[in-house]
Amino acid sequence: RNLINRKTQSGVKQLLSLNSHALSHPTRTPPPAQRTQAQPMFHSLTVLALVLLATAALVDALAATGTAPTINSPMTKPCPGLKTGMAYNRLGDSDLVVSRVCMGTMTFGRQNTIEEGVEQLTRAWDLYGINFLDTAEMYPVPTTAESAGLTDKTVAAFLKTRKREDVILATKVAGTSTRINWLRGESEKFCKLDKEQITYSIDASLKRLETDYIDLLQIHWPDRYVGGLFGQPDYQVSKETTDQDTSFEEQLAALNDAVKAGKVRYVGVSNETPFGVMSMVHLAERYPDLYPKIVSIQNSYSLLVRKDYESGLTEVCSPRNCNVGLLAYSPLASGVLSGKYAKTDVDPKARLNMFPGFMERYRESQPEAATNAYSAIAKKHDLTPAQLALAWCYHRDVVASTIIGATSLEQLDENLSAFDVKLPDEVLEEIEEVYKKYVDPTKAYNTPKPKPKDS
Repeated sequence: RNLINRKTQSGVKQLLSLNSHALSHPTRTPPPAQRTQAQPMFHSLTVLALVLLATAALVDALAATGTAPTINSPMTKPCPGLKTGMAYNRLGDSDLVVSRVCMGTMTFGRQNTIEEGVEQLTRAWDLYGINFLDTAEMYPVPTTAESAGLTDKTVAAFLKTRKREDVILATKVAGTSTRINWLRGESEKFCKLDKEQITYSIDASLKRLETDYIDLLQIHWPDRYVGGLFGQPDYQVSKETTDQDTSFEEQLAALNDAVKAGKVRYVGVSNETPFGVMSMVHLAERYPDLYPKIVSIQNSYSLLVRKDYESGLTEVCSPRNCNVGLLAYSPLASGVLSGKYAKTDVDPKARLNMFPGFMERYRESQPEAATNAYSAIAKKHDLTPAQLALAWCYHRDVVASTIIGATSLEQLDENLSAFDVKLPDEVLEEIEEVYKKYVDPTKAYNTPKPKPKDS
């Protein structure tokens, strides 16, 4: 809607300017014969301007009635697994109408077999009205040379059971890495977001996924140094990189080639900053024929990780500004907010137990204290910790869709049924009180837990 309105307003201004210019220069009035031919043209331009204005008004009217769903005005459809139905809204200024919950897949091929992954996706589609899934060329995680691509094989198997138009498929091209050198075929190049590697990644993903197009292609993480990435310390000027960075122009040009070739419908980013989002949107607005506009940002967002997004990206990505939809990943903070790691008998197959050191920032003293405080709120209001954390994220007005993951059907049902939970104001106020005390506690992840007294 915003895209149509922007283009409509621009076109109307040009047309009215042309009319005004022509009608305000009587000294240039053409001879009668020429004037007879010119007058219909001016009238036509005026009529066209009015049609364009009417079109913009119609789009706004459709949005208001729910025909064109938005974050603030989602469309809801009934589904067997939810009492209130699943809600859908438009992603940014694309024409992708996505479910408010997206199926994450990064365990498929490692913690889950291909068959289990297909079973989960089938359940999500048939019982809960999901129409949106997210994968990545490096999945499952933690990524290895042996396992990379197995998640895509799971997705490919699922796609064979559906009409392609019934699945909104998102994937990601890996950002720069000096560790990962197994995603670019026999070349064994370390990952880089240059034109050659982006093109290779897209073609390889299409082949693995056994599909002709990708609905949403995202840059998994920035090519440049950004600070704060995956638990690292926040931005430091002394660590800035310049010479080896791939420019925004080169990255967007490569993505534009894929869009024009019909391989990709829309593009987005992940783990980005306000500077990155605004830079890319500005380039697309200034040179729309050269660069596609990003429509989404996939960033970590949960009760434990809020501040980075809310303090800058919320304004930047708002529909009234850049209109970039948030795809919130890790709403349970890698499972920590479910409360399962606070138990004495933690399942040895739980992700953070299977992969020691993985997402360690969630298991230190401050995140643990914050999790306990949120769990107490859940208990007080007869909710599970997972229900509280997910319901909070599902219905935040800044979130276009929340990406969830599960390793069992039972876990999947609990996560998806939490969409029925609408937290009352009292609960939201209690959450805010805890947040004031523990503002993004993962920033203190390098503060060790106190040692037991008898050690």
